[in-house]
Amino acid sequence: MMNLLNFSKKSLALDAQAETQRIIESLRETVNQRLHRQGAVIGISGGIDSSVVLALAARAFGPERVVGLLLPEKESSPESAELALELAAAFGVEPVTENITATLEGAGCYQRRDEAIQRVFPQYQPGWKAKIVLPGDLLDQGTLNIFHLVVTGPDGVEMRQRLPLREYYQIVASSNFKQRTRTNMEYYHAELRNYAVIGTPNKNEHDLGFFVKGGDGLYDIAPIRHLFKTQVYQLAEHLGVPASICSRPPTTDTYPGGGTQEEFFYRIPYDLLDTIWLGFEQGLVAAEIAAALDLTAEQVARVEQDIVRKQKTTAYLRSAPLGVE
Repeated sequence: MMNLLNFSKKSLALDAQAETQRIIESLRETVNQRLHRQGAVIGISGGIDSSVVLALAARAFGPERVVGLLLPEKESSPESAELALELAAAFGVEPVTENITATLEGAGCYQRRDEAIQRVFPQYQPGWKAKIVLPGDLLDQGTLNIFHLVVTGPDGVEMRQRLPLREYYQIVASSNFKQRTRTNMEYYHAELRNYAVIGTPNKNEHDLGFFVKGGDGLYDIAPIRHLFKTQVYQLAEHLGVPASICSRPPTTDTYPGGGTQEEFFYRIPYDLLDTIWLGFEQGLVAAEIAAALDLTAEQVARVEQDIVRKQKTTAYLRSAPLGVE
């Protein structure tokens, strides 16, 4: 049981040097000794998680045995590629770029998604911006995780409408071609070199189901899966990840309308989410957590309920393939 007197945002503080060394040793033992692979492939996007994982892999295996794989497509933010190249240069890793647009077009990714969008907004055309969002700040409203579709035309006018279930499923299923195609390419480059695919999910993404099964949820080892997002930032600072990456708001970079991870999925800033979650896991009641964070018990309870709900509804994503006993 955590001591209430010591509970605060600082409770998430890591010994970054010790944690870095522990992860590096685990990477070497798992990749070299258990998997019998000779290096690492990491899909890099200019985001904080893939940046930290690449930095850890470069220390574990040497930059010459790490592939930093850029996997852009026609709707990717140009900033993602710029930051990924900056990252690779910072750690001496040779970047490899594979544009997956043609593969996605062949699979009907864009066409299938746009068909569903046009059933909600008939005026929507390719070239418009579109994204999926959840209701606003979870601290202020206890609404369910009901997705809305937001589209923006060439005139800059934004329209928003609640997504019917059929259209939501089709948009997500189509968009998930992106993550699954990227993972296929990661395994191509890994098998080409007898390397391992290193996953980049953190605790927030893995435990709450913010990943695609068979996509970014598929890898050989996930070295930061036990860390809260705020702890990943602590490792980034220790490892020397470029400031341009550390200061960039985490984004899905999946939809043509962009969008942050907070508005798409989490509904609350990471520092609050992680601290509430830690207190909840340690057995503190909502009122005790609230007192440490200058929140109300009702606000904390809403966040806790959202965590439990997401863990429950996404449990199938974390399950191993099932067989008949």
